[in-house]
Amino acid sequence: MAERYGEISTPGDSDITFVSSGRSSIDKLFPALTNSSDSGISNPRLSYSSDTDANYSFESINFGRRSIDISSPDHSFSSDGFSSTTSQAADDVEAEMRRLKLELKQTMEMYSTACKEALSAQQKAVELQRWKLEEERRLEEARIAEEAALAMAEKERAKSKAAIETAEAQKRIAELESKKRLNAEMKALKESEEKRRALDALANKDVRYRRYSIEEIEEATIFFAESLKIGEGGYGPVYKCLLDHTPVAVKVLRPDAAQGRSQFQREVEVLSCIRHPNMVLLLGACPEYGCLVYEHMSHGSLDDLLFCRGKSPALPWQLRFKIAAEIGTGLLFLHQTKPEPLVHRDLKPANILLDRNYVAKISDVGLARLVPPSVADNVTQYRMTSAAGTFCYIDPEYQQTGMLGVKSDIYSLGIIFLQILTARPPMGLTHHVERAIEKGTFLDMLDPKVPDWPIEEALTLAKIAIRCAELRRKDRPDLGKEVLPELNRLRELAESNDQNLVLSDFISPSNQSQVSFQDGGSSSHPSSGESSRNTSSPF
Repeated sequence: MAERYGEISTPGDSDITFVSSGRSSIDKLFPALTNSSDSGISNPRLSYSSDTDANYSFESINFGRRSIDISSPDHSFSSDGFSSTTSQAADDVEAEMRRLKLELKQTMEMYSTACKEALSAQQKAVELQRWKLEEERRLEEARIAEEAALAMAEKERAKSKAAIETAEAQKRIAELESKKRLNAEMKALKESEEKRRALDALANKDVRYRRYSIEEIEEATIFFAESLKIGEGGYGPVYKCLLDHTPVAVKVLRPDAAQGRSQFQREVEVLSCIRHPNMVLLLGACPEYGCLVYEHMSHGSLDDLLFCRGKSPALPWQLRFKIAAEIGTGLLFLHQTKPEPLVHRDLKPANILLDRNYVAKISDVGLARLVPPSVADNVTQYRMTSAAGTFCYIDPEYQQTGMLGVKSDIYSLGIIFLQILTARPPMGLTHHVERAIEKGTFLDMLDPKVPDWPIEEALTLAKIAIRCAELRRKDRPDLGKEVLPELNRLRELAESNDQNLVLSDFISPSNQSQVSFQDGGSSSHPSSGESSRNTSSPF
């Protein structure tokens, strides 16, 4: 029975040990001991077993410190004694069970406490692991931040180094610019001194312009009669008359264009000394009233001839090539003037005049020097017409920067060359000719009034003109080294092709009347070729 249900021993001998079937509660393990109301042992799990002979046999029951062997033959007892003994044993068992239950409860509480402590320890371990991971993450962030800070510091150091190098380079550039400026100022001072000496030398010599009084000019122009007016330019009207029995053109500067008398006189002295076959000659002046006296050009302006105004015949290609070369030759002479080059600044077909032999001459040379800069700029840009516009001949770079140079005249020269070939208005002319060359339709751009154009030579002149009309000044060719050699070659071709056509056959009867006036005729009225010239300044 002890093997099936358990063995109970007194505390003195040994601890109470229960061999159970694995149940977790004492109440469930021994329900009869805690719930029974009988005085005896009625739970079969404690006192009986089913043997083969169906007899009850109590081997041994230990209660407390006493041991009763009811199977011993020496012990005989009655039913009453056994009953009382059994009741006492049951009480002892119940008391022992209460004690064991209490101990089990304490054990369970200790177990629960241990579980809570284990759970708390586990939570602390998790928190510790989490803190460790957080600390590692913070350390990693700190390392990344440190690396970023070092990279930023290195970048700032490089920037600082680059800034220092840039500052040093700027300092060197500033020093070079300062030296250049100083050299330029010294050069300008030197050139000014040379110019003053040249003027003084001219003043000491008897090479001066012819001074006319206002009375002489008024008498010659019949007090500036409208019938003698042959043109109206930006600087003022132009009259044709006779002075000293010589046909001349008198240009009267507007009052707002006149400078001080002394400066005007000095500039006229310089301009009167400029003599070149392709320059209109300044014969004299009346400084007090701003009047300039030029030689008269009987065939008027290139602008009128290209557009056949006044019933003038179309210019043949031989004459056009010759005129282009003469314009380039005269312009190069201006740019090579000493001590400083002369920039025309208003070069256009209306300022290219032709004499009785169709020799092209540049007019209004140095006129911008005789007037204030504000007036000169206004005169250069003021007029815009469908036939021709001064605005279209202005150097774009000069318009943007205000910096004037010899290459500014090269731009105007390119536009003039294109008009010599096409006889078209200047607006957008460079673009149209360039596109025609690209498309292979250049022949359609040439002046149709000329039936025998030499295509290859005309194309050469057109390409030169396009290069001259480049928007950027540095892209334009050099006049003396690149442009003029080609122009001279074209002129030689034209002169060898038909010299007689240019000098004799081309002069029409209407032009003969102009020549007779040039030779000293008494007519004081403009010819038919001059009557229509009311927007330009031919002489």
